[in-house]
Amino acid sequence: MQIITALSDVSACYDALFVDLWGCVHDGVRVYPGANEALSAYRAQGGKVIFVTNSPRPRAGVVQQLEIFGVSPDAYDDIATSGDSARVAMFRGAVGTKVWHLGPEHDAGFFETPAVLDDPVAIERVPLEEAEGIACTGPVDPQADPSVLRPQFLAAKTRGLKLLCANPDIVVDRGNVREWCAGALAELYTEMGGESLYFGKPHAPIYDLARRRLSQIADIPDSAILAIGDGPATDAAGAMGEDLDLLFITGGLGAEETGTPLLGNPDAALLQTYLARHGVVPTYAIGSLR
Repeated sequence: MQIITALSDVSACYDALFVDLWGCVHDGVRVYPGANEALSAYRAQGGKVIFVTNSPRPRAGVVQQLEIFGVSPDAYDDIATSGDSARVAMFRGAVGTKVWHLGPEHDAGFFETPAVLDDPVAIERVPLEEAEGIACTGPVDPQADPSVLRPQFLAAKTRGLKLLCANPDIVVDRGNVREWCAGALAELYTEMGGESLYFGKPHAPIYDLARRRLSQIADIPDSAILAIGDGPATDAAGAMGEDLDLLFITGGLGAEETGTPLLGNPDAALLQTYLARHGVVPTYAIGSLR
């Protein structure tokens, strides 16, 4: 593994980037310093950038969110979201037609029928007691411990309901505040004996979607794609599972444990310990995307 100081140190070796958003490009509030500039410069030299995010939102919703955070349209070509991948599965009947939505109301766009499907099933949002399955886009209260849902999950598991997880992330940092994500709820449901279905990183469906989005722009082999992310269990595990080179961002979820200061690089010894503990073998590492 090589610790680099800028994306440009290695970007010439790749024709496309699969870039995570939260923890790499923005912190859930605003874009990170240097991220717009690094990605825009890469695209100006002919590189292609696909944002690959575990956001439960459809692509259009993420575009709107990125504008609010200050992410430049020049920084990317397209977006593949966990929400889009999971939403297609739901409208193909993966968890039935009567679905309990476990998530905040601002995720209601998840239930808009995808235009890419020719014959989608009709999905009806219903209370848990009437549901055939669960669509989990995240906790209603991201500060509450996932265990508060044990009573509902026990009832759902007893009836054999499948839980469709639209965001496999366990936690994210919104600014300086750590929040629970849909992945933590799906993990609890599985631990309780329920069945959870995943479509975001590190699972294959979102990478298939990212490749389809990339193929509409250019024909680029996996050997020329660099994955960029900060999540050991999502971004890193996904890239390794897909046999993609990986640039690991140490200043995201692992900033404290890797000794990564703001806009600085990690402590090499702490980073090696962190990577070994999580079983991550990146090609490169950098403190922040710059």
